Amino acid sequence: MATVAVQGLVKKFGSTLAVDDVTLEFPDGKLTVMVGPSGCGKTTLLRILAGLEEPTRGEVSVANRAVTLVPAWDRNVAMVFQSYALYPHMNVFKNIAFPLEARRVPKAEIKKRVEQTAAILEIDKLLQRYPRELSGGQMQRVAIGRAIVRKPQVFLMDEPLSNLDAQLRVTMRAQLKRLQMDLGVTTIYVTHDQAEAMTMADQIVVMNNGRVQQVSDPVAVYNCPQNMFVAGFIGSPPMNFVEGTLGQDKSRLECRGFEYEFPDAMAAGLARIGANQPLVMGIRPDDILVHDVPTGNAIEGTVYIFEVLGKETLLTVQCPNIQLKACVPTNRRVNLGDKVWLKPAPEGIRIFDAQTKQTLVNGARLSV
Repeated sequence: MATVAVQGLVKKFGSTLAVDDVTLEFPDGKLTVMVGPSGCGKTTLLRILAGLEEPTRGEVSVANRAVTLVPAWDRNVAMVFQSYALYPHMNVFKNIAFPLEARRVPKAEIKKRVEQTAAILEIDKLLQRYPRELSGGQMQRVAIGRAIVRKPQVFLMDEPLSNLDAQLRVTMRAQLKRLQMDLGVTTIYVTHDQAEAMTMADQIVVMNNGRVQQVSDPVAVYNCPQNMFVAGFIGSPPMNFVEGTLGQDKSRLECRGFEYEFPDAMAAGLARIGANQPLVMGIRPDDILVHDVPTGNAIEGTVYIFEVLGKETLLTVQCPNIQLKACVPTNRRVNLGDKVWLKPAPEGIRIFDAQTKQTLVNGARLSV
């Protein structure tokens, strides 16, 4: 087991800056998920950790050992790729055993470790089958087994579940989380799926445009986003953003067609900000109360469309110059064109600087 750290990491491909001055620590024995949109630099960073890419600048260490220029085979890390990368002419036993055979481990030890690994992954009855005879989930377990059997200090996983169907992904991510907890091996996991990140991670690293946006545990990333990107990327359905300016008395957000009066505690948090400054109010759909009759400090609108999600229904409401999404229980009857009034829950409001996109006030941290 080992702590993995990177310091001032930069990676350029020609004029393209893929990783931009990243400094991070991946805690010993924990599962860290790097999440972000395609092209944000997360896979490039993972490949640098694996030794498959050489950084343009910066340092990498594993268990306090500098490995920046150490070749991949000498880093004692194991990588599970997005594609299973199994050898089609080898059966399951041979696929799992391959890294041990390459290191000339004695045959008796290989047999013991392969059988132990297969038992952990519940594929011990499949050892004589070939990849073509396996399901997607079974092939993924074989790929993971090939990494586990080496007993590495660190597991690196690059979107290992992306080729599975939705239901199997949910099952496998729970099994992977449990497996990592049982083994206690430092694991760095890359995905673009924020739900996968939230459910699996001990620590989340949110990336965009090659830079780290926020590092924290899943609850803190969800409740206390540091900027608009994190707020909009983490959470499903995504957060609503309402543009406006801070009123002259600093107690309200003035938008095109309506105003929103801030709760007293939130207005106090905005006191240091200049009047008429452009702001963005963020509010998640499940933090909006939907009323059928006018109520104080609510935004009037009409139901534009509704989507039944199971235990709740997601409304898209046409308000003056903006569409907002809100959630109501599925048993609540809703029709297109219904007039409703949306009232954001104070603790669910986030206020962002319209220019820097940084969080100025977080309703979850205020006593309102």
